[in-house]
Amino acid sequence: MYFIRPTDPNPITPAKAVLLGLLCLVWLGTGLVGHDPWKPDEAYSFGLIYSMVHSGDWLVPTLAGEPYMDKPPLFYWTAALSAKLWGPLLPLHDGARLASGFYTALTLLFTGLASRKLYGEYRGWAAAIILIGCLGMMVRSHEMITDVALLAGCAMMLYGFALSRERFMRAGALIGTGMGIGFMSKGFISPVLFLLIATLLPALFKNWRTLKYFHSLSISVLFSLPWLTIWPLLLYLHSPKLFAEWAWTRNIGNWIDYAKAGPSMEAFYYVESLPWLAWPALPLAFWVVWKSRKRLKQRDDLQLPLVSFAVMLVTLSLVPDIKEVFALPMLLPIVLLAAASLSILKRGAANALDWFGIMTFALLAILMWWGWAGLLLDNQAKITHWLKDYQPGFDPVLQTAPFVIAIIATVLWVILVWRVGRSMRRAVVNWASGVTLIWILAMTLWLPWLDSGKSYRNMVVAMKRAMPKQYQCIAGEHLGDAQRAMLHYFGNIITRRDSKQRCDLRLIQGDKLSRPLLDETRWEKIWEGSRKGDKNEHYRLYQRLRREPA
Repeated sequence: MYFIRPTDPNPITPAKAVLLGLLCLVWLGTGLVGHDPWKPDEAYSFGLIYSMVHSGDWLVPTLAGEPYMDKPPLFYWTAALSAKLWGPLLPLHDGARLASGFYTALTLLFTGLASRKLYGEYRGWAAAIILIGCLGMMVRSHEMITDVALLAGCAMMLYGFALSRERFMRAGALIGTGMGIGFMSKGFISPVLFLLIATLLPALFKNWRTLKYFHSLSISVLFSLPWLTIWPLLLYLHSPKLFAEWAWTRNIGNWIDYAKAGPSMEAFYYVESLPWLAWPALPLAFWVVWKSRKRLKQRDDLQLPLVSFAVMLVTLSLVPDIKEVFALPMLLPIVLLAAASLSILKRGAANALDWFGIMTFALLAILMWWGWAGLLLDNQAKITHWLKDYQPGFDPVLQTAPFVIAIIATVLWVILVWRVGRSMRRAVVNWASGVTLIWILAMTLWLPWLDSGKSYRNMVVAMKRAMPKQYQCIAGEHLGDAQRAMLHYFGNIITRRDSKQRCDLRLIQGDKLSRPLLDETRWEKIWEGSRKGDKNEHYRLYQRLRREPA
């Protein structure tokens, strides 16, 4: 039985669709270029991309000259190709970051298509707008990280499942391709999600026990096979040792060891963090589920997002690594449920969310303009002193183009929230436009301040100047992946993890008060420093004395 969806009383005209598309495009394009790789995730991801571009080895991901077998290389391939394509116009890291924009655009597209298929013609734009309004998407979807490719694969899978009982050929192709993209981006989590969702839907709801649905699953397996087999087979033929490190040490074996130890309190991390990561979609999703709680067996349009969310929440909560960024796939089913709520959302609740969003983003915009002006004019206010202390040495300069863009964005936002017509979509459109405004202000007025604290460029350049022109090798102690990657990119400095190797330079990372773990009678400190404002990462560079004491 298929649920009969109500007709939308406020259909989206072509003119409105163009405006909503422009809003998505502005949100998507803001922040993709104009800043260095930021720590920690962007830094090590770009290190792998940079090594791939320069070494020409597209099979084995390497970081600073060493194999790095944490994830399959699809995102790194895409980013490396993007960096080469845009090389004549953009810095290498900006060109690579455009790959994140590509995958995020796919996510918006397939989320919108899934919502349109489930809830009617006019709900595609609603889902896309709700997704860009989720707070968890604002920064992460613009970063150079593999999670954005996994997100696109999950969105493609959900759209395929939505089609699976009607157009099984197209659905199978989409599900299999989406699963393959997820696998080649993050590993085994994507096939696990596919298996659980595909099994639980017909097990729990008879609406999914159709021949076309099972045909679509069979076709999806065929479409996923090239993604699941070609790169692992080539890796195994190239090096069984590296294959074992990727498949077992970093993935399957790691999860088994974690499972043996039993779940920890971190398993509840996503339950605690989703209320803000998925805001404002989560309360809307909760509302439609609550209102339809007695009709869930008939509401086939709610069954797919509900099962998908439950599978993602449980599965991602029981893996060894728990991080905020790993919650991104859970936003997709939440957004679909939120899009379903628009037809039953009470006008009072919609108006309350609308006014809350307008007041919140107006206040944030005022604070951002005020704080930026205080830094520029040095007005001696408390917030100015705090901002200076947080980024010591930062020298604000008025940049005309970013300033003009920020002014235009602020004025357009005021016009938008003033002129948007009254409808149930008003609240989510105004919220998404407010998120976009704050993101634009952060990536124009505040970008130099943010880049000063998140980039390793100045620190690496200073260390490079202090290094001798001739040296054999550099051994690194306690260096993270992000630091090794940025040393390679900004200074062409390749550090070696093997401390037993006899190198004439040694770089130690620690805090400023830590005592170096070196015999200072054999080593001479030639440089010491850190990134501006960073009190946790302090670096000391030592050179081996030519004549060691007896």
